[in-house]
Amino acid sequence: MANMPKRVKHRKEQRRRLRGNASRGNRVVFGDFGLQTLQAGWIPAATIEAGRIAAQQYLRGEGRLFVRIFPTKPISSTPLETRMGKGKGEPEYWAAVVHTGTILYEIGGTTEEAARMCLARLAHKMPVPVRMVSRRVM
Repeated sequence: MANMPKRVKHRKEQRRRLRGNASRGNRVVFGDFGLQTLQAGWIPAATIEAGRIAAQQYLRGEGRLFVRIFPTKPISSTPLETRMGKGKGEPEYWAAVVHTGTILYEIGGTTEEAARMCLARLAHKMPVPVRMVSRRVM
């Protein structure tokens, strides 16, 4: 089963607006290269897991993959052809809320070329536009 919180205070959540840039989680910290969002959006738990599996298969134990996001938002919807006024639908899946500049995945312990190929595979699976970034040396 895909990632989801162990327990939450409220089962259903309002949608909210996605505005502003990421103020936390916007730098490469654990690895050497990362995948950064260029636009805000929701990333479903199944998509996060699919990206993780694709990266692990490409790396084959060489290097390390860090997943920097976790799905904490329940996304619900009412069934099709349902009349108004019967309440909010049941939670269908969990999603991670990402703002512009959030680092999604990080890779460490590999060459830049291998990291570029691996992150390109991940970028194809993401529902938001992304780019590859590297760690800043200070």
